[in-house]
Amino acid sequence: MQNTLKATPHQVDTIFIESPPPVVRTRLDAITSEHEPVLIQVAADMDGPGRYARSWLVVTAEQLIILETEATGSTVQVPLRTVTAVRAEALVGGGRLDVEHRGSTWAQLYYSNTLAPKFAEIAAAINQLVRGESLSLPTRLEATRCARCGRILPEKDGVCPACIRRWETLRRLLGYIAPYRWRALVLVLLTSAGSLVSLVPPYVVKHIVDDVLAPVRPETQTGGVRLLALLVGVLLGVNLTMWVIEVVRRWLNTWVGFRAVEDIRKALFSSLQFLPLRYADKRKVGSLISRMTNDSDLVEIYMLFDLPFVFSNILMIAGIVVLLLHMNARLALLVLLPVPPIIIASSLIWNRLQLYWRRWSTRWSRLSSHLNESISGIRVIKAFAQEQREGRRFEVHNRDLQDVSVSAERSWLVFFMVTNFFVSFGTFFVWYFGGRQLLRQELELGALMAFNFYLMMLYRPLKWFGDFYSFMVRAFAGAERIFEIIDAPSEPYDRTGTEPVAVIDGRVTFQSVSFGYDPGKIVLHDVDLDVRPGEMIGLVGCSGAGKSTLINLICRFYDVSRGSLSIDGVDIRDLRLETLRSQIGLVSQQSFLFNDTITENIRYGSPDAGFQDVLRAARAANAHEFIVRKADGYDMIVGEGGNKLSGGEKQRLAIARAILHDPRILILDEATSSLDTPTERKIQEAIRRLVAGRTTFAIAHRLSTLRSADRLVVLDNGRIAEIGSHADLLARQGFFYNLVRTQQVNTAMMASHSVAGPQTLTAGCW
Repeated sequence: MQNTLKATPHQVDTIFIESPPPVVRTRLDAITSEHEPVLIQVAADMDGPGRYARSWLVVTAEQLIILETEATGSTVQVPLRTVTAVRAEALVGGGRLDVEHRGSTWAQLYYSNTLAPKFAEIAAAINQLVRGESLSLPTRLEATRCARCGRILPEKDGVCPACIRRWETLRRLLGYIAPYRWRALVLVLLTSAGSLVSLVPPYVVKHIVDDVLAPVRPETQTGGVRLLALLVGVLLGVNLTMWVIEVVRRWLNTWVGFRAVEDIRKALFSSLQFLPLRYADKRKVGSLISRMTNDSDLVEIYMLFDLPFVFSNILMIAGIVVLLLHMNARLALLVLLPVPPIIIASSLIWNRLQLYWRRWSTRWSRLSSHLNESISGIRVIKAFAQEQREGRRFEVHNRDLQDVSVSAERSWLVFFMVTNFFVSFGTFFVWYFGGRQLLRQELELGALMAFNFYLMMLYRPLKWFGDFYSFMVRAFAGAERIFEIIDAPSEPYDRTGTEPVAVIDGRVTFQSVSFGYDPGKIVLHDVDLDVRPGEMIGLVGCSGAGKSTLINLICRFYDVSRGSLSIDGVDIRDLRLETLRSQIGLVSQQSFLFNDTITENIRYGSPDAGFQDVLRAARAANAHEFIVRKADGYDMIVGEGGNKLSGGEKQRLAIARAILHDPRILILDEATSSLDTPTERKIQEAIRRLVAGRTTFAIAHRLSTLRSADRLVVLDNGRIAEIGSHADLLARQGFFYNLVRTQQVNTAMMASHSVAGPQTLTAGCW
C-alpha cells in the first residue's frame, strides 16, 4: 500500500525535505523569507544532460526554485502562481523535470534513473498545488540505493549484496531450529562427545609405542602383552563408541535439518502467497521460483551438511591444540604457525566470494526466468519459428552464469591452494624439529607419531573450514534472497482494527479516487462513482482507459493512491481482506484453471460445495453440455492452466466457478470474450439470472452485450467521461455514441473484408 500524507504549508513528509549543505542554505536564505514555508526541498544528482553534479529543487508556498549546482550554478526562480504544469519526462539514462508557464518551458532540472520515482511524485505534487489542491505526498518510496553504503540495489527495495550481515543471517537460520531445540541439544551433546572421543586414539597409539613396543625386553614381555591387549581393547571400544555416536548423530542431524528446511520453504511459500500483486508484478516469475528451488537448496545443503560440523570442528581444533600444548609446547607452537595466515586469508576472501555468489544467484534467476518464459510460450516460439533465437538468448544467460561461476571458483581455488601451501609447512616442522628432539632424547617416538596424527586431525578441519567458507557464502546469499521475500510487507490480512464482514450489501463508492501503478504515473484521475446494491454497471472505454484498474481496486489487489473507496460506507482498507474477497466473484479475461479435475476447478472458491451444487453451477454457465461429452466427464484433468480445454470451455468453467462462489459483488472482465455468438447468447441469459440481487461490474469487448446494464460508466484516459443507460448515452451522441459507431463500422468492414478481400479498416479503440 502506498501511504499518503496530506500536507499543509507547515506539515510535509520528511523524505521530501532534505537537509542542504551550508552553501545551499546560504543561497536559499538570500532569496526566501523566513515566513515562506518550504513544502519540498530535495537534491538532484545532475545539473544538465549527462553531467553529474549536485543540484537542488525547492518548492515553497510562493515559488519554485532550482539551484543548478550547489555552489556556483545559476538560480532559477519561478512564481508558483504562474506555473501551468510540471512534467517528469523520461530520458535515456535519467529524466528531466519540466516547469511550464503558459505552454512554454521556464525551467528544467535533470536527474538520474535512481531518482526518477521521487521526481515523478514531486511533479504530481506540484501539479496539485497548481490546481489549488492540498499537497499529497507519499510517506515512503521504493529504495533504489542501499541506505547503508549507497550502492545501487539489484532490485527495488532489495538486499544489498555488500551489506549482508552474516551473523544476523546465521541467527535467523538457527531460529528455524529453535522449535526442535531438545533434539538439537542432544545433537550438540553427541557432536561434542564424538569430537572428544575422536581425540583418544592417537593418545592410545602413543602409549602403545612408548610403553609396549619401544621398550621390548624378555623380562617384560608377558606384562607388555597384557598392556598391549588392554590398549588395543581401548581402541576397539573407542571405535565402537564413535560408530554409535555417528549413527545417532546423523539420524538426529537429518531429522532436525530437514524439518528446519521444510519450515523455511513453508515460510517462503506462505510469504509468496500473501505478497501484494504490486510486488509480484515487478519481478519475473522465474526469479521468484528460483528462491524456492535454487536458493532453498543451497540453504538445505548448508544446514544438513555444513552447519552441524561447525561446532564439532571448532571443538576438535580446541581439543587438539590443548593436547599438543600439553604434550610439547615448543613443537606445538611451531605446528600452529600456519594457522594465523589461514585465518587472515579466510577473512580477506569472504567479501569477494560473497559478491560473486550473490551475482551467481542473480544470474541463475535470469536463466530460470528465461527458461520459464520459453516453456510457457513454447507455442508462440514454434509458431514464429524462433527456436534458434531463443537458443541464442539462453546461451547468453548461460554464459553469464558460467562467467561468474568461473570467477568465483578461481578466487576460491587461489585461496585453497594458498591455505594448502601454508598447511604443508606444519608437517615439515614436526618431522624436522620433532626428529631433532627425538635424536636428543627430548621426545619419545610414540609422542612424535601422536603429534603427526594430531597434526593431520588439526589440518583436516582447517581445510574443511576453507571449503565451508565457499558453501557458507553461497548459502548466505541464498538465505538473504529468501529472507528478502519473507520480510517483504504482505497484504494486510490480519491488520488490527479491520472489521470482519459477515455479509455485505454491495454498495461501492468511489470518492475522488486517483491511482497509479508507478510513482507519479496516474492511471485513474479523481473518479467519483456511487454504485447501489444489486446494480449492474458496465465499464466502457478504449484500451488503457482504466477499466481493469477500477476492477483491481474493488478487489483490493491495489490500494488507492488518493481519495477513498468504500464498501457499504466503510473504507475498504478498514475491512478484513479475507472476508471481503470471499464475497467477490471474479471472471477475468484470461481464465486460469488448476491442473485438477473439472469438479475441483468449479468448486475452487467453495471447497465444501456438494456435487449437486457443482452441477447446478455448470448448467447455469452452459458448461454441463460440453463436460458430459468429455471421456471422464467431471473427473477430467484439465491440464496445466487448462490447456486440454478450448478458450470458450475454460471461460465457461470460470463462470461456473464464480456462480458457485455466490458472491455479493460480481466482476465480469471480458467474461464472454472467448465464446462464439450462440454460446454467448446463452451465457448472457445465465448472467441475467446470476446478477439478480448482486452488485455487478462488467467489461465487454462488444458494447452491444452491455445493453442489460443498469448504467454504463464510460472511461477516457482514466477519467469518467459519461454515465448513463445504454439508450441515454446513445441519445446524447457523445463519447459512447462515437465508440459504438466506430465499432459498428469496423465490424461491417471486417465482414466485407472476408468477402471482398484485403482493405484498410477504420481505426478504433481496440
